[in-house]
Amino acid sequence: MTAAASESKVVRNDEKNRYEVTYGGELAGFAEYEERDDETVFTHTEIDGAFSGKGLGSTLAKHAIEDVIERGRVIRPLCPFIKAYLDKHPQYDAQVIGKGVTR
Repeated sequence: MTAAASESKVVRNDEKNRYEVTYGGELAGFAEYEERDDETVFTHTEIDGAFSGKGLGSTLAKHAIEDVIERGRVIRPLCPFIKAYLDKHPQYDAQVIGKGVTR
């Protein structure tokens, strides 16, 4: 486990329609999404510059994607960061629109 993984936590904030990553108890970034039918559409991801270089973007993406899949939803990655993460992790292709899911 990396230092970032041990000091970070990712939660889904349904009120704000985003996944949030905290580091050392501080909000370090978020991935915004919209729920449409059975799709979770990722629209924007942001990591505060003060927390860059800790791998928090990847930690956030991994946890958000896996939560969506666990809830039986499919992913539409409009956000360039989430799309790039998914391109590097083909194990999620079966749940991604434009890869394993055709619409």
